[in-house]
Amino acid sequence: KKVVLAYSGGLDTSVILKWLQNEYGCEVVTFTADLGQGEELEPARRKAEALGVKEIYVDDLREEFVRDYVFPMFRANAVYEGVYLLGTSIARPLIAKRQ
Repeated sequence: KKVVLAYSGGLDTSVILKWLQNEYGCEVVTFTADLGQGEELEPARRKAEALGVKEIYVDDLREEFVRDYVFPMFRANAVYEGVYLLGTSIARPLIAKRQ
């Protein structure tokens, strides 16, 4: 069994990665979207390698993210509870599309 995991290198995705390996015996392939995180990308790659991942993909989605998601979000004045700009959630459709 093989599964692709949208992987950030954070606690949640690292725990689910090990769970998929242990509970389902899956070969996990990680996909990390570069949305402008900068220096967070290389530690995520190293962490995936340390967890036994053989296929690691990092895709530069910065331009498409800003052009097709961030700018339209600003134009629509999309805010959560009338105060907070949408953050991580605005990137999820793009990440899913590229996986």
